[in-house]
Amino acid sequence: MSEVLTMADVTANLQAATTASTPYALPTNLPLLSAFLSFALAQFLKIFTSWYKEKRWDSKRLLDSGGMPSSHSATVSALAVAIGLQEGAGSTAFAVAVVLACIVMYDASGVRLHAGRQAELLNQIVCELPPEHPCSNVRPLRDSLGHTPLQVVAGGILGCIIAFLMRRSS
Repeated sequence: MSEVLTMADVTANLQAATTASTPYALPTNLPLLSAFLSFALAQFLKIFTSWYKEKRWDSKRLLDSGGMPSSHSATVSALAVAIGLQEGAGSTAFAVAVVLACIVMYDASGVRLHAGRQAELLNQIVCELPPEHPCSNVRPLRDSLGHTPLQVVAGGILGCIIAFLMRRSS
């Protein structure tokens, strides 16, 4: 005699299977974890690199863009390397990640770097305006937007190292 399954039976079986296999498990997506860890570590390291450069502690660097190392570069390079290690260099996901990493790293050292330099100049011009000028009270523009090529390379290397270490520890 053939057995008839209802939709409720199928749903109950699927829920039981998924809850039994992953109860409160930590995420195991190594590319995602590598990317987030690389971002967090790069942001954390900015506190120390800014102290080395300016000889003062600045905890705001944890949330700022710009600076050494590039957290954007660290994030996308960790993502690309982790995907390459997991899926293989011939996978479509790796190709997408590499193209994304190239665009982000180019943008960080190109467009955003020059936008930051323009903001510096504009802030200097506004500071030199007479007090009665309507633009003299304008809030200064953020000028630490982009990265030097060295900062981008350092972030990229950091991301690669994190991805390799995450792969070895799993």
